[in-house]
Amino acid sequence: MLSYRSKPHCGGQGIYLRHVSRELAALGHHVEVFSGQPYPELEPGPLLQTVPSLDLYRDDDPFRTPGLGEYRDWIDVLEFATMCTGAFPEPRTFGIRAVREMRARKDDFDVVHDNQVLASGMLKIAEFLPLVTSIHHPISVDRRIELQAARGFSRLTKWRWYSFVRMQARVARKVGPIMTGSESSKADILRDFKVPPENVRVVPLGVDTRLFHPRTAPRVPGRIVAVASADSPVKGVATLLRAYAKLITEREAELILVSKLTPDGPTAKLLSDLALDGRVKFVSGISDEDLAELLASAQLAVVPSLYEGFSLPAVEHMASGTALVASRTGALPEVTGDAALLVAPGDPEELAAAMRGLLDSPAERDRLSGLALNRVAERFAWSAVARTTVAEYRRAIAAKAGRPC
Repeated sequence: MLSYRSKPHCGGQGIYLRHVSRELAALGHHVEVFSGQPYPELEPGPLLQTVPSLDLYRDDDPFRTPGLGEYRDWIDVLEFATMCTGAFPEPRTFGIRAVREMRARKDDFDVVHDNQVLASGMLKIAEFLPLVTSIHHPISVDRRIELQAARGFSRLTKWRWYSFVRMQARVARKVGPIMTGSESSKADILRDFKVPPENVRVVPLGVDTRLFHPRTAPRVPGRIVAVASADSPVKGVATLLRAYAKLITEREAELILVSKLTPDGPTAKLLSDLALDGRVKFVSGISDEDLAELLASAQLAVVPSLYEGFSLPAVEHMASGTALVASRTGALPEVTGDAALLVAPGDPEELAAAMRGLLDSPAERDRLSGLALNRVAERFAWSAVARTTVAEYRRAIAAKAGRPC
């Protein structure tokens, strides 16, 4: 399994990697994960093979300038030089490193699983090993939303930052079998990347119900929780903050955002503009166990995104039995079904009204909780994801060997 970055506690790519690799190993397969920084935290079973980069975007020192002694080869030079032009180099440079790793060990593996790297190097790997690709959602959607939100010179910088998306689209059209988590994401992949429909298969994602489940302790009155990157426009945090500002003029409530707040970022400025400084709690870097406890402690969960290709947080909220309000966009209606209250994306008035109504109605919260728990039990299990993934591996292996699938 290849992943250019694998944040362990936030971002769907790292979470997907951890759970699928564990379940594949539990089925008896030998699994090795090759990842750049930040590295994943794997559970017992799969092996981690680190593929170091210059780690130019580390949380505590983003866009850093490496010391001369840190450069190991020409790939590192390319990575830093590309960053200096305003582009995001990690997928491309990880792909180059991955080719080197896979070529040296091509006799050790039956199949390679690309976890949304979609770099040119994946096409080279596909020349000598069967390859299956996961696209959780096409980043072209993020690019479109961020460009719509950008103004002035920042539009140019966003265009440059997202220049890697053109490479990903080209690779997606050529790479072969693709798995994605929802019909909504499949439609976006077909539209934006022009991939042949027969190459894309929907494999819904799962949730770890060992961690995410209701607790016996009473929920905290008025507590609202959301898991969303604070400064990413696509996650809709600005809409949530505006809705929360309206809500607390009428009633007591507590909002906890599982996200890191950048002191000089747009969300920090919005907090000040809305007079919410000190009224919203930001939590980051917590363990899976603490996250699960937090989600199960809330009376209400919100996924305010402007787009989601699947939304693991939505399923984690549902597995926790927490009444959920989510945006009517992307894959969220498909994922939540009737187990969430859906609102228009980007509409703080409607979101505030939905939160107010649920906080004032224990019966409605209980009804949504029961529907959510039933839906999770029926549809979202990582063991099932792994078995379906193995079937795609076997199909790719057979196709490479020229056998009927």
